[in-house]
Parts: sequence; C-alpha cells; structure tokens
Amino acid sequence: MKIADIVRTLTIEAPALQFTAYDGSRFGPDDAEIKLNLVSERGLRYLATAPGDLGLARAYISGDLQLSGAHPGNPYHAMKLLESWRFRRPSPSEAIELIRTLGVHNLVPPSPPAQESLPRWRRTVEGLRHSRSRDADAIHHHYDVSNSFYEKVLGPSMAYTCAVYPKADASLEEAQEEKFDLVARKLGLEAGMRLLDIGCGWGGMVRHAAKHYGVKAVGVTLSAEQAKWAQAEIERQGLVGSAEVLHSDYRDAPGRDYDAVSSIGLLEHVGVRNYPAYFSFIQDRLRDGGRLLNHCITRPDNKQRALPGLFIDRYVFPDGELTGSGRIITEAQNAGLEVRHEENLREHYALTLKAWCENLERNWDACVADVGDATARVWGLYMAGSRLGFETNGIQLHQVLAVKVAADGNASFPLRPTFGP
Repeated sequence: MKIADIVRTLTIEAPALQFTAYDGSRFGPDDAEIKLNLVSERGLRYLATAPGDLGLARAYISGDLQLSGAHPGNPYHAMKLLESWRFRRPSPSEAIELIRTLGVHNLVPPSPPAQESLPRWRRTVEGLRHSRSRDADAIHHHYDVSNSFYEKVLGPSMAYTCAVYPKADASLEEAQEEKFDLVARKLGLEAGMRLLDIGCGWGGMVRHAAKHYGVKAVGVTLSAEQAKWAQAEIERQGLVGSAEVLHSDYRDAPGRDYDAVSSIGLLEHVGVRNYPAYFSFIQDRLRDGGRLLNHCITRPDNKQRALPGLFIDRYVFPDGELTGSGRIITEAQNAGLEVRHEENLREHYALTLKAWCENLERNWDACVADVGDATARVWGLYMAGSRLGFETNGIQLHQVLAVKVAADGNASFPLRPTFGP
C-alpha cells in the first residue's frame, strides 16, 4: 500500500486539494489549486508519530511537508480547506496493516524542529507552571524573536493585540490607534492621571495615553527586547517624563493608587488558577474609583479546558491558557472589583490577523532574513489559523471594564458610559 492510499483509506470527507508523497503516490484532483507534498521519510515519521496539528506542524515547519498554491506567510485559504478534511480512526486490522506498510522504523519520532518548546511535563520538571522563572522563559520564547521581524509584521504601531476597526476598510494603523483610544476612553483618562499598563508589549498604550491624554503612564513587560524598543521609542517621541516602560514581572510593578490599570493581552499568560491573585493585585494598585480595562483572548464558553492545543503550546504560547469571559468576570468580582461593561471583539481580531498575515507575506524575504524560514513559517501558520478561529467563533476577544468601588459604594462612574461605541 502506498502512502497516498493510506490517506485515501482513512479519509471520510476530502477537500478540493491534492496530496502527493515521495513514493510517487497521489490522492485528490490534479487540477487542485492547493497541493500538499510529503517530500521525505522524516515528514512521514512526523505525521505518523504525532497525529493531528502537532505532526502536521512539525512536517510543515521543517520543510518536509510542502504547500503549493498558498504563500507560507499567509496560508489562510489552504488552512480553510484543510479544516474540512475529515478522517476516521483505523480499525485494529487496518492499524496492523498500516504499521506493516509504514514500517516500524517510521513509528520512531524524529527530533522536533528547533522552534519547538519543550512539552509541558518537561517544563514542569524545570519549574512549576506560571512560576516567575517559567513565565519569563515563556515570554522570551514568543516575544524576544526579533524586533525587526515584529516591525515588519505588526507595522508602525508595534501593537501585538487585537485592533478595533472603526469601519471595515480602515487601515491596520487606524484600527490600532482606535483600540488604544477606546481603552483610554473606557478608563476615563484625563490629564494628570496615573496609568499602569501591565504586559505593555512595545509600549503602544503607554505612549498613546501620555501623548493624547496627558497621563503619566508606566508600563511593564517581561520581554527585555520589548522594553528596550519601547523605551527607545519613548525617547524618540519626546515622551520621557510622562511615559516609561520597565523590564519587569507585572507582580513587581511599582506604585499604588493608580487612577487606571490597563491589561491588553496579558491574562492569556497568567494561568486560570492565578486569576484570584492577578485581580487582587490590580485591585490593590487602584485608588477608590480607579478603573481596570482587561483585554484578552477568550474561549466561547466557560466549560472547555484552559490549555491550548499542542501546536500553540509548543510553538507559539508555551503555558498559555484561555477561558470564557464569564470566568474572567467572576474572578474580577470575587477580587472586589465591580464590572461595569464588557464586549466581544472577535471579528476585529480576525481582521487584525488578516492584516498581519498580509504584512508577513508582503515582507516575506526580509522576515526570513530576520528569523529564518522555519520560524517565519510558524508565524504564518499560527496567524492564519488564529484568523480562522476568530471567524468561526472558536475563540473570542473580550474587553472587561471594572471599577474599584469606595467603601461607601461610590464607583465614580457616570450614569451612562461616556466612551461611545
């Protein structure tokens, strides 16, 4: 039995693509726009020993599974097709026949690509999940790739979080500016206020608040490369004295009695079991009447397990965890914060990811020069797949606005929101 025959046997529903293998076999229409080509035995071993998204990712990232008809920086349409490919489990007799066909040596997993993080159990040996040292390692894995690479993918804003599109045809920069301004409006920022931005990335929110609202803003990030870039940009824009970015764990953020705390894309890295401590930390840093805006990726319900799939965990966000907005609101309330508003922006994140993929495709050669072909492939795969997830409601993006209420019940909040749509 040839490799493509095995694929055909296990396929329940095939998309309009063609699969070819190094043994000369093929499955699917010759005129298919999208073609998958398994070019080596190592690729077969990746697929056979880690079925599902991890095996496919390993083979693709290593170059052992090639994709034609789609750009590696933006494989969105290919992934949309692949999502419709349905397989069944082999029967016991079929499994025995498959092992005979593949050969026992092909059931020994090869070393994974260098871009892959250690499995969770290996990371646990080296430190408890969400310990300070392990969180620092996880952030380093994802965010300290290359500032030059991120500039090409994210654009001038260097905002690596969901933008807010004021209209469908807005540019990415317009949408990122609107996101920062929406956060500022929800927080009720005014001149002279103090803002703490935890998990501040490259400092976009810090700069926006200082420049447009006259706020004294401090941001903290666990990424040394982000802090270095952000502080240089603050100096370049003449914002020293009103804006600052520190290389620090958010739990070590300085000061108290802030008028506002923004957290844009941090909660995904905190860990669900640490939500009580996270929201208690924020509650402790706010003055009475101070506001929190929490912006993060969520699951569409509160029943699914928090841990991500193996590809995301090994290649993108080691130790990342997602839960539903209901759990987030509950934990904020349990910490003593009053939730005043929340909204789901998942369609906006799909548009944001579309723009990032287009940037990666447009700047592909320069991005590969920055980080290498395999790492650039990881990003194309991850961003295109995430776009699909937001479009199909597999994942969401929620903003939750909360207030620290004074002992007398005064939330310092207007009768109706003033931040607009």
